[in-house]
Amino acid sequence: MSVEIITKDDLQLFRNQLLSDIRDLFSQTTKTSNEVEGYKTSHVRKILGCSVNKLTSLRVSRNIRTKKIGGTIYYNKDDVRKLLEEGF
Repeated sequence: MSVEIITKDDLQLFRNQLLSDIRDLFSQTTKTSNEVEGYKTSHVRKILGCSVNKLTSLRVSRNIRTKKIGGTIYYNKDDVRKLLEEGF
């Protein structure tokens, strides 16, 4: 039976490596969560020049796709572009 001795330096090295790995994981998740493909409601209203009720009507009738993240609704950029091209 062999015995391995762990020193304070070994523990410090392990701690630094663990913290580095955790930082890398956090930086990867923040990069992906900030990449939202869509416009917020206020931006879409300015682009289309419509009211909140009309925008809700478009959303309910599925003329424009949405994604809700937290409490914020994001509208699909391609759908907004398509509505503009159709002369909305």
